[in-house]
Amino acid sequence: MKYYLGVDAGGSKTYTLVSDENGNIIGKGHSGNGNHQISVDIARANITSSVNMALAQAQLSREDITFAFFGLAGADRPIDYEVLRPLIHKLGFSNYEIDCDTMIALRAGTMRPYGVVLICGSGTNSAGKNRQGDFFQCGGFTYKFGDFGGGGTLAIEAFRAVIRAWDGREQPTMLTELLLQEYGYSKVEEMFGDFWDHEKPVPLSTVLLLFKAAKLGDEVALRILRVQGEELGKSATAVIRRLGMERESFDIVLAGSVVTRGEGPFILDYLAKGVQQVAPQASIVKLNVEPVIGALWLAMEAGGQPLSPEVYDKLRTVSDYKAIPL
Repeated sequence: MKYYLGVDAGGSKTYTLVSDENGNIIGKGHSGNGNHQISVDIARANITSSVNMALAQAQLSREDITFAFFGLAGADRPIDYEVLRPLIHKLGFSNYEIDCDTMIALRAGTMRPYGVVLICGSGTNSAGKNRQGDFFQCGGFTYKFGDFGGGGTLAIEAFRAVIRAWDGREQPTMLTELLLQEYGYSKVEEMFGDFWDHEKPVPLSTVLLLFKAAKLGDEVALRILRVQGEELGKSATAVIRRLGMERESFDIVLAGSVVTRGEGPFILDYLAKGVQQVAPQASIVKLNVEPVIGALWLAMEAGGQPLSPEVYDKLRTVSDYKAIPL
């Protein structure tokens, strides 16, 4: 019997799955941040802990694993791999491969070996691979370096809109009452003072209020989400053009809670409109399994195990891991 291990190491969580060659999950592991760009030592500890937990549950050793595949947040540039290659090598697997977490999300969302992936969770990232195997990543380096959006940015945009409506720079918005109720303040001035004086971060849960206000027709919330959709469309079209995929038929896989779990068409309509103008044969699909499943599929394929329809379907039913909510 052959065994395979897949890892999804992100900025807030690390998931590991172990399966046999028939697609039966026999081991699961989970821990916290696995992004070395946040902390190398913490990432190393969490990835190791998640892997050890899954192997212990499967009652297997590292030597029993035919192939291991690691999808790693922060695996963006050659300098990142100078850190990540020795980090993963020290885990002790004989046969393994590492790649950016965008690629395991792409693999989990499409049956084709090529396509585009847009990640919009706490942050944003986009990447793609064409038929020839060429790869291109666009973004993933924060607002300063060209990105817009994800839960962190959207929460701040909603908070700013309330402040600007209060001081007269923005039109009134339903977000004001929603945020005051959610945070437990009686007026904006009180909220402003508390956040400023204590350097409080804007909670990611604010994004849920943004969707709620948009659903009620709030113009400010609708505008913020429209910009997010347009920005994702720009990222997708940049990847498509760079890889020469304008006339191809392929999937654009949406991953991350903002685009997969957010209510309504407020982002997707504008995203689709932007993509349609550049690649009319592309299809937009939402990722409905955890990206760690993609890591497991890639481990099987890299280890010489053809992914049969039976194994594919069996692994797609794994639902023990849910995306961490905003």
